[in-house]
Amino acid sequence: MLKIKKLPLLVVSILGYLAILLTFSGSVTPAYGQEAVRAVPSLGKGPYEIIMFADYLCPPCRQIDSKTEPLFKELLASGKVKITFVDVPFSAVTPMYAKYYLYSVNAGANEHGILHIRRVLFDAAQGKNIKMEEDLQAYLKERKISWKAMNEKSVYPLLSAVIKENKVDETPSCVIKYSLTDIKKYVGTEEIWVGLTKLKAHLTAVKQ
Repeated sequence: MLKIKKLPLLVVSILGYLAILLTFSGSVTPAYGQEAVRAVPSLGKGPYEIIMFADYLCPPCRQIDSKTEPLFKELLASGKVKITFVDVPFSAVTPMYAKYYLYSVNAGANEHGILHIRRVLFDAAQGKNIKMEEDLQAYLKERKISWKAMNEKSVYPLLSAVIKENKVDETPSCVIKYSLTDIKKYVGTEEIWVGLTKLKAHLTAVKQ
């Protein structure tokens, strides 16, 4: 689990996404040719929302990502759940991975494809220990992951706002919104799994 204790949350998120702007701003398409993105990418639609906060260098994040993939597919198939992934830049190389997650989503992957992309990025970060952008590009190509440059800079303030709003200072964290007033937060792999299975049980009960 990765946790930030010394710096205020807002400072951490701003510094992390500032690092993206300054260090990983290269793009195939000129910035003036890209449209601004006005929402954080998400999967599915429905009245229930899951927000997953993770860092690609966080081992428990990789663990819960792998464990939840089949469950997420099931929840998405219900047509009642929206899932949003927010990459929290606690590690130095996370901004690079966050960038290529957005690029891969921008290439038009479907819901199952996006879940696969995240698994590949976790593998690259922890299994392959990739730290250079050209090496990550080569690995994505090897794994047949397509990516398309976008105006990623317009997404970073949105990600920072979601991190701040939900007071996330450690990963993995998960926020489940049953309604505007019924919002639950879980931290750590065990808590998150319990929270997600409770949501599944709730959806089953509502359906019946």
